[in-house]
Amino acid sequence: MSFTLAIVGRPNVGKSTLFNRLVGKRLALVDDQPGVTRDLREGAARLGDLRFTVIDTAGLEDATDDSLQGRMRRLTERAVEMADASLFLIDGRAGITPNDELFAEILRRSGRPVILGVNKAEGRQGEAGVIEAYALGLGEPIALSAEHGEGMGELAVALAPLVEAAEEAVAVVEEAETDVDVEEDTEGELRPITPSRPLKIAVVGRPNAGKSTLINKILGEDRLLTGPEAGITRDSISVPVTWEGTPMRIFDTAGMRKKAKVQEKLEKLSVADGLRAVKFAEVVVVLLDAAIPFEQQDLRIADLAEREGRAVVVAVNKWDIEDNKQEKLKALKQAFDTLLPQLRGAPLVTVSAKTGKGLDRLQAAIMKAHEVWNRRVTTAQLNRWLAAMTEAHPPPAPSGRRIRLRYMTQAKTRPPGFVVMCSHPDKLPDSYSRYLVNGLRDDFDMPGTPIRLWMRSQADQNPYKDRKKSIPSRLSKHVRSGATKKKG
Repeated sequence: MSFTLAIVGRPNVGKSTLFNRLVGKRLALVDDQPGVTRDLREGAARLGDLRFTVIDTAGLEDATDDSLQGRMRRLTERAVEMADASLFLIDGRAGITPNDELFAEILRRSGRPVILGVNKAEGRQGEAGVIEAYALGLGEPIALSAEHGEGMGELAVALAPLVEAAEEAVAVVEEAETDVDVEEDTEGELRPITPSRPLKIAVVGRPNAGKSTLINKILGEDRLLTGPEAGITRDSISVPVTWEGTPMRIFDTAGMRKKAKVQEKLEKLSVADGLRAVKFAEVVVVLLDAAIPFEQQDLRIADLAEREGRAVVVAVNKWDIEDNKQEKLKALKQAFDTLLPQLRGAPLVTVSAKTGKGLDRLQAAIMKAHEVWNRRVTTAQLNRWLAAMTEAHPPPAPSGRRIRLRYMTQAKTRPPGFVVMCSHPDKLPDSYSRYLVNGLRDDFDMPGTPIRLWMRSQADQNPYKDRKKSIPSRLSKHVRSGATKKKG
């Protein structure tokens, strides 16, 4: 998709609702409260036969200072510069406002194509707003209803020539670039290099831990809204980046507070959006504040990532302002081992999102955690290991009956999951399962990653286990009549 469309307009005109309509999913948070969207969110849009990238932006406000509104406006203006065209959305029921006229002038001066959309145009009041929109001097307005899907055909007609022109320009460039990167395969033949699937990473933590600042430093640009205010990020925003040669998609999430403190509906939606990002991620970076690390909420967030089966990296931010670094690092490692035993051995790195120091260690820790998360051990290795483990520490014998561990294999990766066939699996204590899991971590170099271990009995594999015994029909009548009895 070579064409990019930025949806811009005042707060609460329906930009996020239209964005969700175009991408066919509820990606952006929508609420009656104005100013819900603060960052730039990209999505793959589909409108009839057209395919393009759409950007949801923060509401434009008449502020040019360093306030939150001023920073949001600069981010939206940057989206206009990035996009091939802008869809300027106004509220048909509210009519033209002075801010609409101001922003129309800004878009005219941008030199980029502008499509004027009048949202909430259903009904007589909306029709009046469409007629009034001609006064903005941005051409013929398109009557839309993002909520009900009205006007999408007219929008497709307006977009079609712009999308086709962008695709033709890209085709010319691709034709001119005839060189193709190649690599040597296992048989020595050269083949084109195909791009790998991006590694999905979620950055989570409490409010004001520095998540957006960290991602901006990785990107090398101010792509996400940042500032001293806690809780700036509301949506889970995903941004693509190639970091040290590895394609990634990094999710910035809203700060997660204690459940008892989350009262507002919007904050509940933001936290739920962040939890979804954790479930879809492959590696979760739990970002802590060096001044107040390992608070109760930090532990809950890390435990959530482990229970979801994600690879976990713990990063301690704001390390540049820490004085006694050696003593603090020693105390952090001790607290980590004590408070998060389920993540024993997971990477713990110190970073400064402000200066960028430590980002190389963070990238290496992410790649290592992902590699361990995908690790596979052969069945032969596992069974030799299981024999040695049971010989060193045999399973218990409840009621005098020894539990026998007969066979072991790896059932899955991402995270690693193992099945042990044994007798009386329901009587095997949790302490022995932990003994095996810790042994797997140490002997197969799988520190920190979640490990799943399932105990199964041979009877669980028997397809006739629950089937009742029955007498063949041809013999049943003879049994009833005594015909099969031996004659005396």
